[in-house]
Amino acid sequence: MTTHPLTWLYAPGDRPQVVAKALASGADVVVVDLEDAVAPDRKEYARAATAELLTAPQPVPVHVRVNALDGAEAAADLAALTGPLPGLSGLRLPKVTSPEQVTRVAGAVAGTPLYALLESALGVERAYPIAAAHPRLCGIALGEADLRADLGVGTDTGLDWSRSRVIVAARAAGLPPPAQSVHPDTRDLAGLAASCAHGRALGFLGRAAIHPRQLPVIERAYLPTAAELDEAETVLKAAAREAGAQALPDGRFVDAAVVAAAWRTLAPADRR
Repeated sequence: MTTHPLTWLYAPGDRPQVVAKALASGADVVVVDLEDAVAPDRKEYARAATAELLTAPQPVPVHVRVNALDGAEAAADLAALTGPLPGLSGLRLPKVTSPEQVTRVAGAVAGTPLYALLESALGVERAYPIAAAHPRLCGIALGEADLRADLGVGTDTGLDWSRSRVIVAARAAGLPPPAQSVHPDTRDLAGLAASCAHGRALGFLGRAAIHPRQLPVIERAYLPTAAELDEAETVLKAAAREAGAQALPDGRFVDAAVVAAAWRTLAPADRR
């Protein structure tokens, strides 16, 4: 798998057959959900089934989204996911609002990579302190359904300021670009493609999904086009020939920032 995941597929932890299909779907990362996708009376079963699954290595990285950190279910989740679980690649922490929450989980679950989901105005306001909270925090992202409700946002573009805030915080903390939040209408593939194009323009890299049919759309949207690859390779060849800022024959200016952007364009290209 590339070091730049583009697709993150959620599957409910209380439905092992759905998790098995997700593992075979072609997603870069499978996220087993113990939170929103699982009814209260199914939490214990979901927790036990997920822990059992992760006692064996899996064909793709598996993350687990635990329950909200301020509740008893989260404590039970973390207890079940502590220990030798070779199939566990990361924990996704929902509704994070402070760096202290991240450090507490890091202390409770030794060695497991952590990912913080920011789903409220307070979480977005504290995006950078959260992103820089602990060396084992490997990424941050938005949970847009909860954030939309918290802010009372009526249009999709009303979330763009929060999206940019999280993208900047991740970069400032030395984390990878965040993946976009899920597109909730699994049949609206045209809308998904347009939303991905907008997210890519903002600086996201990849996207979470809730159905396998969304995966090819996300991948196509985030892979560089042939024209983008050609342009990036032209820039890098020019930079290799001569150090320092220079102009290409077509008049485009090449400096260190343009070279860095070219490398970022090429980063997911080994998937093509």
